[in-house]
Amino acid sequence: MNALLSVSVNGEIRRTPAPTIAALVRELDLDPAKVAVGRNGEIIPRSTLAQAALSDGDTLEIVHFVGGGDHTGNAQEDCWEVAGRKFTSRLIVGTGKYKDFAQNAAALEASGAQIVTVAVRRVNVSDPKAPMLTDFIDPKATTYLPNTAGCFTAEDAIRTLRLAREAGGWDLVKLEVLGEARTLYPDMRETLKATEILAKEGFLPMVYCVDDPIAAKQLEAAGAVAVMPLGAPIGSGLGIQNRVTIRLIVEGASVPVLVDAGVGTASDAAVAMELGCDGVLMNTAIAEAKDPIRMARAMKLAVEAGRHAYLSGRMGTRKYADPSSPLAGLI
Repeated sequence: MNALLSVSVNGEIRRTPAPTIAALVRELDLDPAKVAVGRNGEIIPRSTLAQAALSDGDTLEIVHFVGGGDHTGNAQEDCWEVAGRKFTSRLIVGTGKYKDFAQNAAALEASGAQIVTVAVRRVNVSDPKAPMLTDFIDPKATTYLPNTAGCFTAEDAIRTLRLAREAGGWDLVKLEVLGEARTLYPDMRETLKATEILAKEGFLPMVYCVDDPIAAKQLEAAGAVAVMPLGAPIGSGLGIQNRVTIRLIVEGASVPVLVDAGVGTASDAAVAMELGCDGVLMNTAIAEAKDPIRMARAMKLAVEAGRHAYLSGRMGTRKYADPSSPLAGLI
């Protein structure tokens, strides 16, 4: 049996046993004669798809013709990219604290998020047939971002992510190394150590960190593919407590910046986006809302509104009033 390869297909990571591009296309229930395929930036002639061998890590674009123009979106669609992977939703949601997996899946759909964070936990060997998250949220349709929630040392975090990669083949991961249970603030010394080791092992760590522009640059240098400063303590719902430092991190970063932790309601998400962040990650704000599905929809709209506001360029602030209508010529 062929070993599974990890390839990117139209922006989504896929595990496949297919030995050739044509075999992969058929696996997707597509006709190789009716599609065009690009691999790693090069067009593969349709006549050679059956001979074109797939390799681990290949990036594929598969396209076909559709009737008329695309009336559902802008050709210059606003998307963001992390470690070479593009996403149109700037909202990342967690998968904890929901009453059940079904509610979690419904909230994900309402949020429009394309990435979910997932904790790595031991299998319940006493009840191996118990429902699992993957039964409700398909890792082929949604990008799973394994995280190290609950880890207090670099060693524990690294071991957790090694297991995650072994279990699902994931290399894009979320790293957090906590300093203490009371505040859940990150231990930056341990976080930096873990980032360096994981990057050398081929992981692509998106890293939870303090809202410190110096620490953010250190993480970049250590190999972080994204920095994720906290807006406030995890699960607090206090909102963005230090807009100045978040803005400084955004201005100095050459990797994506996403606010992680502290969002409580839609206005908090909008503020994060208005500061120029590439995205927002949240869990408790949705899961603990009285109506999680409706809150998920609200967060989707808030992230979109905040992004539009940032791109629009807000008006300058003034000390005094400035009338919208001219005062000259008053009756």
